[in-house]
Amino acid sequence: MSFPDLPSFLGQNAKLKGPIALIFMEDAVEVASTLRHHLASGFKAVVALGSPNIEIVKAVQEQIHRIDYDMTVEDALPDAVNAFIKAYPSVWIYYCYNSEYLFFPFCETRSVGEMAAFAMEERRPHLLTYVVDLYAGDLWSHPNAVSIEDAHLDKSGYYALARKDAVGEFKDRQLDFFGGLRWRFEEHIPTARRRIDRIALFQAKPNLTLLGDHTLNDPEMNTYACPWHHSLTAAIASFRTAKALKRNPGSSYAIETFKWRNSTKFDWHSQQLMDLGLMEPGQWF
Repeated sequence: MSFPDLPSFLGQNAKLKGPIALIFMEDAVEVASTLRHHLASGFKAVVALGSPNIEIVKAVQEQIHRIDYDMTVEDALPDAVNAFIKAYPSVWIYYCYNSEYLFFPFCETRSVGEMAAFAMEERRPHLLTYVVDLYAGDLWSHPNAVSIEDAHLDKSGYYALARKDAVGEFKDRQLDFFGGLRWRFEEHIPTARRRIDRIALFQAKPNLTLLGDHTLNDPEMNTYACPWHHSLTAAIASFRTAKALKRNPGSSYAIETFKWRNSTKFDWHSQQLMDLGLMEPGQWF
């Protein structure tokens, strides 16, 4: 079902069941594969937001909710996510862009709903997600840097720094994570956009707000683990940075390939991401 704008969708009091996936369409690249991936992940509702000029194949559009939405305005994503938080308190919400794909431990055999239920058992109403950059191995064949069949990722080069508050004190169990293309090509990335961590999957509640830096206004919901043991985390395999670096004239001509000695083929399986330390199963086995 399609809606002309976000207020029209929310105003019809749709009683969506969670988890809800919000897919923000910045362009037409791999829209269908992104939507199919999240439908297969077990989300009870998948909502696509973006320009009405972006075509979605009929077989996919019949399974989702579509909202015409201007992604070019400032704070387009957090404004929409916060509207859903307000409209669906207590429901688990996930968000990403097109050409991004959620992976979590054992996602080949378990659903995102099962993962959310486990997190709730551990009193964790949120999951930290790491955005893992994907890129085509051959940019001559794939000049927009996107290829499902030839996707690569960095197998090393990730690190974290302690996160500080406004007065310079370290925040409890909060880290800023870096790596991937944003680290290797940092001269082309604004400082504020170099982090690869997002709180992309969480349970909505009254007065909760998603901020522009992909954190929430509740400090505990920005932590990477609970105080007593390692907690479950997830990963978002994303072509978004590679697309931007090849689309931007300032960086496109300076980059002939994204591959380097620590590149490896992405096999589209959660075990590879766990083996590389890019997500944590915690106590979930």
